[in-house]
Amino acid sequence: MSLDLRGLNPAPVTPFTPDGEVDHQAMAKLGQWLAGHDGVKSLVVLGHAGEGTFLTQDEQVATISQLVDSVDVPVIAGITGEGTHVAVEEAKRAVAAGAEAALVYPSHGWLRFGYQQGAPQERYRAIYEEAGLPCILFQYPDVTKANYDLDTQLEIAAQPGVFATKNGVRNMRRWDTEIPVLRRENPGLQILSCHDEYLLHTMFDVDGLLVGYGNIAPEPLLELIAAGKAQDYAAARAVHDRLLPVTKAVYHRGSHMEGTVALKLALKALGVLENATVRSPLIDLSAEAEQEIVQALRSAKLI
Repeated sequence: MSLDLRGLNPAPVTPFTPDGEVDHQAMAKLGQWLAGHDGVKSLVVLGHAGEGTFLTQDEQVATISQLVDSVDVPVIAGITGEGTHVAVEEAKRAVAAGAEAALVYPSHGWLRFGYQQGAPQERYRAIYEEAGLPCILFQYPDVTKANYDLDTQLEIAAQPGVFATKNGVRNMRRWDTEIPVLRRENPGLQILSCHDEYLLHTMFDVDGLLVGYGNIAPEPLLELIAAGKAQDYAAARAVHDRLLPVTKAVYHRGSHMEGTVALKLALKALGVLENATVRSPLIDLSAEAEQEIVQALRSAKLI
């Protein structure tokens, strides 16, 4: 039986100690806080928000294992290895550490060069058949060459073991035309938005959210999910407007990667993390940016 992700699925950051080591105690605290909200269905680690590719293999395994021991919701692992064999081995380690599903990233060489037809399908097949890990189809932004065309999405979604899709196409024309087809052709596929900065537009077509934003605003995002499922635009718009200053402070920055730094600063302001340490190549934001984030949290009544 596949996992039920029809709700909020935060992608937690990976806390570090001031000297740059993974802080498993802080991760447990963050995970328990997030999982304590009714409607949080899973925690998704080792992705972009979690600086997963900046961790060693041992750190990745320990992060999964420690979090699994700390929370009562399923832990899903980001699988980011470049080659298919490497990704399968990564998935096997994730299974051994207690992960219950995989968020399957594209092979990152595809970002620059694109992919051969059939290669993405093989990546998902191998992870499920060889590692035994159910898979979430990850649709990258339309501006990248690692973005899957509709036929590729449909073929992956129809494969055994693929039970959900995290869609971050960031092209609303494609969203409006492709999501209904995915829903029609795969009625059991759970459709999750990861459009941290475009949540209002996407909320009325999905079963839930899989977002880094879930780190800092779980309660409003759960309200937004409920409004979307009820097709209550006024209620959804009210949540959107309340969160807009936070959205701007965290995600309307020069680079989406800065969002991870901003999330940690917000968690520090919320009192969930003691520090906002990040790993290179991420760079700390300015004191002015931190103050902007604090003010945005206050305006949204999150602190």
